[in-house]
Amino acid sequence: MEELLDGLPKLGSAVAAIAFFLAFLLILFLIGGRIRGKLQGPVAIAVFLGPAAILVTMGLIVPAGRTIYGSFLDAGQEEFIAFDNYAWIFETQWGTLTNTILWIVIAPLASTGLGLTLALLLDRMKRESVAKSLIFMPMAISFVGASIIWGLMYEYRPPTSEQVGLFSQVAMWFGVEDPPNWILWQPFNNYLLMIIMIWIQVGFAMVVLSAAIKNIPTDVVEAAELDGAVGWKLFSRVTIPMIRATLIVVLTTIMIAVLKIFDIVRTMTNGNFGTQVVANEMYAQSFVQFNQGHGNALAVVLFIGVIPLIIYNIIQLRKERAIR
Repeated sequence: MEELLDGLPKLGSAVAAIAFFLAFLLILFLIGGRIRGKLQGPVAIAVFLGPAAILVTMGLIVPAGRTIYGSFLDAGQEEFIAFDNYAWIFETQWGTLTNTILWIVIAPLASTGLGLTLALLLDRMKRESVAKSLIFMPMAISFVGASIIWGLMYEYRPPTSEQVGLFSQVAMWFGVEDPPNWILWQPFNNYLLMIIMIWIQVGFAMVVLSAAIKNIPTDVVEAAELDGAVGWKLFSRVTIPMIRATLIVVLTTIMIAVLKIFDIVRTMTNGNFGTQVVANEMYAQSFVQFNQGHGNALAVVLFIGVIPLIIYNIIQLRKERAIR
């Protein structure tokens, strides 16, 4: 009860801040709606874009600038040490960087490939919506929840004990007397963690790609079939080119999600046993080791890794719009 009473002032401050911001927006909209003449256009732009620009600046640009500047400071953010934090990353964190690259390459490709396969197969089924709903359902589960579910499947117990983990039980059915402790099984434990991400993202890829496939004009498909394109030829020369832009969007979207992967690694292994990735190491350095310099530098590395994917995605979307 005391903790609840102590938290009431903070809650009141938060509610008051939100109420003040909403009142400020209401006043702006009222003023913008009453202005007429030449100033109507510029004022309308300022009213609608101003609050958004303020929020983006305070919530994104300023923190990003502080993080970049902090990456050149020491652990306590007091002394300027230039690129020492980045040198530390590339001298001591090769395992972390390698694991992150493996995640970025394997998980998105597997998710997109499986999603495309399922989209093609389920589009020919009756009551496809039921199957698609079941496959898409993991998207509604948090990464932590999914990790707990798969943690039970990877559970290890001695062969003499009753098995709880599905993997261990199946291995024993196939004659493996003493299944490995899956989470400690290096380097394969990395791929076992990727399976969780793939399980979650396959539904997203399937739904988006299925919509793209259904959007292919039937006259294009019929013309290709009349020209003798069936099976693999139809898929590789008609379907894939027609949904290429959607494939790229799905792939890059999953890549961005994978690049920031944190929850699964944190829940399953806490980055131990050779499974560390950049996002989890950033958290560990900032909030466990209390080395803000290293944490900021790792955050900047993540930011730099996301930028090319976003730029490529924007370029492809613009090309698609130009074609239309």
